[in-house]
Amino acid sequence: MDGPEALAPLLAQVLGALRVGAEARGGPLPAGGPAGVARLLRELLSPGALLPETGDPDALVELTRALAATAADPADPACAAHLQVPSLAVAAAADLAVAALNPSLDSWDQAPGATEIETAVLRLLAETVGFEHPDAAAGVFTTGGTESNLMALLFARDAVLAREFAVQGGGAIPAEAAGRLRIFCSAAAHFSLARAAAVLGLGPQAVVPIEVAEDGAMDPRLLDWSLADARTGGHVPCCVVATAGTTDRGAVDPLRAVAAVARRHGVPLHIDAAYGGGALFSRTLAPLLDGLGLADTVGLDLHKLGWQPVAAGVLLAADAATLTPLEQRVAYLNPMDDEEAGYSSLLGRSLRTTRRPDAFKVAVTLRSLGRDGLGRMVDRCHALARHAARVITAEPRLELVAQPVLTTVLFRYLPDPGPDDVGAGAAAGAGTGTGAGGLGVVDLVNAELRRLLLANGTAVVGRTELPGADGGVRLKLTLLNPHTTEADLDRLLALVVAAGAAVERERVGRAGPDQQRPSKTQEKHA
Repeated sequence: MDGPEALAPLLAQVLGALRVGAEARGGPLPAGGPAGVARLLRELLSPGALLPETGDPDALVELTRALAATAADPADPACAAHLQVPSLAVAAAADLAVAALNPSLDSWDQAPGATEIETAVLRLLAETVGFEHPDAAAGVFTTGGTESNLMALLFARDAVLAREFAVQGGGAIPAEAAGRLRIFCSAAAHFSLARAAAVLGLGPQAVVPIEVAEDGAMDPRLLDWSLADARTGGHVPCCVVATAGTTDRGAVDPLRAVAAVARRHGVPLHIDAAYGGGALFSRTLAPLLDGLGLADTVGLDLHKLGWQPVAAGVLLAADAATLTPLEQRVAYLNPMDDEEAGYSSLLGRSLRTTRRPDAFKVAVTLRSLGRDGLGRMVDRCHALARHAARVITAEPRLELVAQPVLTTVLFRYLPDPGPDDVGAGAAAGAGTGTGAGGLGVVDLVNAELRRLLLANGTAVVGRTELPGADGGVRLKLTLLNPHTTEADLDRLLALVVAAGAAVERERVGRAGPDQQRPSKTQEKHA
């Protein structure tokens, strides 16, 4: 009730506790693995401590300190596994203002200024993605790419049901359409598309993966053929989803070519630019997104290459009428006479009712840094990825998958050959020999070295698996900290090599030599 005066001493406590907790952690994440973290938090999280009979005046400090001590810190250069950014300080401060005022965007009278701010930010983003008529566009802030993809497929589903089956107003899927709707996307598209298809009643078979080319991007010719085959087979294309920045490789589908194919077949196009959308701020990387404005809907995540605190997802629609399936008229939130009098509500643009104005921190960031400031941050992260690729290429114990497109780098550690290994079969790659979970020996070494780094609290390196005969476990750096230096990356990759050697020694000590190191040949593609 005392407003800012009540927050000031508490904010000082939080900042102090964050500092002390980070010092106690002493690295990118706590040492000891899951068991160690559980031990550190056990006493604080016991039922009696979480809900005592009388309140604990030290709760804020103690729990904040514990949270910081047990966090994975994306601001640490050795924390480079996921699409998790260190928040901009100015954005975090802006988020505090929102938390203090606690507006909700489901009606104008709960968030008068925030309603205007979100509308203005969305209008700017519609111009930035390149919609032909940005004044006719609309959008909404979401929790991230998963919600944006769900909403985009909802709109596409309802559009095709209305057009081809005369279903109006969000009616049920008719019997003649059940099991026939299809969504076409890259084989490397985000898993949330399959989840959305299930939620929307389309079933897992609705998602048709299109094989990718060597660079990890969708082949528009295969998309063209698949759409034609679907019609021939009695299926109904519902949506084409292009990806601008795949999670593992940062690959960008050829957006303009994909848009031409979708348009030729009369199918809505959604572009998932949750990762790659931040390239719009970069003069160097923006050409990768040529054709983005040709989509019917676009998803962006500014809590990735926008450095916002979670969440700052966005769904944009080139035509505001696309959002019609979400329209609701509720007497206590957006009565018609209020709307006619200019008290506009954003209720009908979101799947959620209560919704915080995440656009505010974005507005503060855009104005504080400008296009140039954000663009330089994107370019810096891209330059770091290219440096990491050069170091990996020069290191005999490491193997690069491909040159980075955005800010991710895929590679693997190559174990030393064992003295008893002979023949070309042992040198063929990661899949030879099997161990836990059916993984080959090289895969096991890479998986174990990553866990060793986590358990020691020294580095957070990502892991993924590539399909195909030359696939298997790969390590991943996702470089989203523009303050990281080249020397930081050199140290991080040296830690990977040292951890790999330690795992090899342990394995030899347990069971003797296992597997010959594969030859380091040309860069390999999935």
